[in-house]
Amino acid sequence: MIRLTLRTLRADLARLLMSTLAVVLGVAFIAGTLIFVDGMRAGTYERAATFDRHTDVGVYLDTEADRNLIDSALVEKVRAVEGVRAAAAELVGTAGVVGSDGRPVLGFGVLAAVPVDPALQSYQVVAGRMPQRAGEAVLDERTVQEQGFALGTEVRVGGASGAARPYTLVGVVDVAGTSRDIGGPFIGLVGPDALAVTEQPGYHRILVAAEPGVTDEVLAGRIAQVTVAGTTVHTRTEILDAAVEDAVRDVNQFNMVLIVFAAVAVLVAAFVIANTFTIVLAQRTRRTALLRLVGATRGQVFRATLLESAVIGLLASAVGVLVGIGLAAALGVLMDQLNVPLDGDLTVTAPTVLSCLVIGTVLTVGSALVPAWQGTRVAPVAALTDAALQVTRSAGRLRLIFGGLVLAAGVAALAGAGGTGQIVLVALGGMLSFFGIVLFGPVLVPALVRMFGVVVRRVLGVTAALAVANAVRNPRRVAATATALVIGIGLVSSFVVGAHSTKAAIDRSVDAQIGVDFVVTGIGGDLPAGVVEALAVRPELGVVHEQRSRIVDDSRIRAAHPALVGRQVQTVVAGQVDSFGPGRVLVHRELAAEEGWSPGDRIDLRGHSFEVAAVIVGPEVAEGPVSPGRVVELVGADFTRLFPDERGYLAEIEPAQGVSPESAREAIEAVLADYPTVNLLDQAAYKRMLTSTVDMLLAFVVALLGLAVVIALVGVANTLSLSVLERTRENAVLRAVGLTRPRMRAMLAVEAVLTALVGALLGVALGTAVTGSVMAILARFSGDFVLAVPWGQLGGILAAAVLAALAASVLPARRALRRPVVEALADR
Repeated sequence: MIRLTLRTLRADLARLLMSTLAVVLGVAFIAGTLIFVDGMRAGTYERAATFDRHTDVGVYLDTEADRNLIDSALVEKVRAVEGVRAAAAELVGTAGVVGSDGRPVLGFGVLAAVPVDPALQSYQVVAGRMPQRAGEAVLDERTVQEQGFALGTEVRVGGASGAARPYTLVGVVDVAGTSRDIGGPFIGLVGPDALAVTEQPGYHRILVAAEPGVTDEVLAGRIAQVTVAGTTVHTRTEILDAAVEDAVRDVNQFNMVLIVFAAVAVLVAAFVIANTFTIVLAQRTRRTALLRLVGATRGQVFRATLLESAVIGLLASAVGVLVGIGLAAALGVLMDQLNVPLDGDLTVTAPTVLSCLVIGTVLTVGSALVPAWQGTRVAPVAALTDAALQVTRSAGRLRLIFGGLVLAAGVAALAGAGGTGQIVLVALGGMLSFFGIVLFGPVLVPALVRMFGVVVRRVLGVTAALAVANAVRNPRRVAATATALVIGIGLVSSFVVGAHSTKAAIDRSVDAQIGVDFVVTGIGGDLPAGVVEALAVRPELGVVHEQRSRIVDDSRIRAAHPALVGRQVQTVVAGQVDSFGPGRVLVHRELAAEEGWSPGDRIDLRGHSFEVAAVIVGPEVAEGPVSPGRVVELVGADFTRLFPDERGYLAEIEPAQGVSPESAREAIEAVLADYPTVNLLDQAAYKRMLTSTVDMLLAFVVALLGLAVVIALVGVANTLSLSVLERTRENAVLRAVGLTRPRMRAMLAVEAVLTALVGALLGVALGTAVTGSVMAILARFSGDFVLAVPWGQLGGILAAAVLAALAASVLPARRALRRPVVEALADR
């Protein structure tokens, strides 16, 4: 039986080629992911504790400790401990550099306090030296090259403390590929300068180098005796272990994301493989019956089919691993080109290769189990009759009834999720709806094919009628083919609709909260000290309002500007909003009702008395721990009196009366030239900044799900190809009675298009329904979230599916027309 199985496999290799391609693509995705992540993980181990190469002991702040604990005094205490060769404090924060053109260098800047003592310096110096005293700085190699900075010249560095200050560039360091290379400039300063620029209250840790002959454990014990509560002492081994654990955790999270999408592709491949074996084994009915007739048992035939699937799975998996190696290499090149710190050397390990071979083989064998068992159920004598040629088998009544109930339950769960606010119902409804489509598909899919076929028949006539009849001839087959598309296109549609709805919600939120021409935002944090004041004194600017708030006693106290507050007032419950100003506040309805406040009442806020100007209703949403409607708004000067150290991340700016937007922009840019950690955006650009992350995530997700869609389309081509083989004599008869070659191609194209279109439409409907339920739940927390359907993008998805189906019909049509009519009529 083994030799016969291998001969059978060789004879039917062309029929199994498409399903083999599905396995190759699925395994390639998994192999590429694992190989790329293995390289990242290996690089992580190499780069772990890059900046601790000479650190023997470290003193760290506890998670919830006061940031003032590690100061210069504690560093001196540690330095005085017996056995300490050198000790230095370190902090890592954000800052920016003013470029050679007078504009801020783009990107998120990282600033670090670097050790002065050579015994602790772990940076790779490319040119010059490390800073030794205040007023000196080092920059990363990329920034120096791009800006054309020279050693010994001044560079301006700014951060949270205010405008940029000049520092002498004394060195260039290479931090590429490390945790301090995140796309922007790297700045290294001595400790006091780093504290001054970042306005940090204290250092993050103390690095300690031991004297020769002093062990880490002994030195750590001595240092622990002089440290304060809220700090922890770690040995070198503990520091390295923690660094590796943190880095590997990030790699593993990235790996999990990719594996989830790979699993989707594998699931689609399983549908394609199962459908292929179902068709092929049905076409082998006479051959199988002959084996049974000459003595082969049902178990032997079943095992022979599984052996065949195992060989296919193993060979396809081996090819998939090779393709995966190429994908991993391409992904590494792409990450380098995009300057994304997720790169790593190509690392192919035996466990990865073995696991991919096992996954691909098990996937193929598992998908073939049910078709293989069903293929042995035909009695030998009955199979040798002409009835064996009838491969159509309708779905069982129990399956259809159960499938209809499951589909109805899924739709009901999705419809009720918004009203109950239960996200679990969304997940449950999505899964039930999908399984309902799978089970009820033999009725649902042919019905939809016939419905769309009515329109096509009006254009193509008898050709379209033949295509529809062929498509629905085997309901289980066409349902399985369309269902594979439902998975990929459903997920793509869900993310596309979700992204569009989220972007629409962001646009509405910005329109409601920001009604000015320009905004300035802090890069990676709050606005630096002095920037708002510097903007406010410019005569070209009429309104400069810094958005600030503070939570006090379960309520939010928020700064507002009299000229801008009207945009957030939806309803005035009592009082006059126009009277809002210094010494007068606006109170939102829920808080006013709870406290019994009315217009004219005097209220106390942190020891200061204010008069209630009005009770209002605004866009009431939950803000962190604060319940909706528990808000007090007061003018900026009053807010500063209450909270002088509070800063915001954004300031709204409106040109002065009679000043053009261009002149106002020039005035703002003139101020911001001294603040490299601040962005200037108009309202449209601010929206683009907020939505760019959504677009980036959507592109990432669609790219990963694209492979699942490709595999499903391979399934369409595969089903059509096998159906053409099955209908060889039938197609020859049609050609003999006058069906032209163009009409034959059109018939097969329509069959492919209708199958793909139905699968794509079901996927779009399912994905949109799931996202609609999610948006209904989010709308309970914020009215900005509503379902926004991107009809153009969804239409593009359907058009892409139709075009791909047309392309998939080319080879089957060529095969159907390749054989002469007389030869095809003799086919048995």
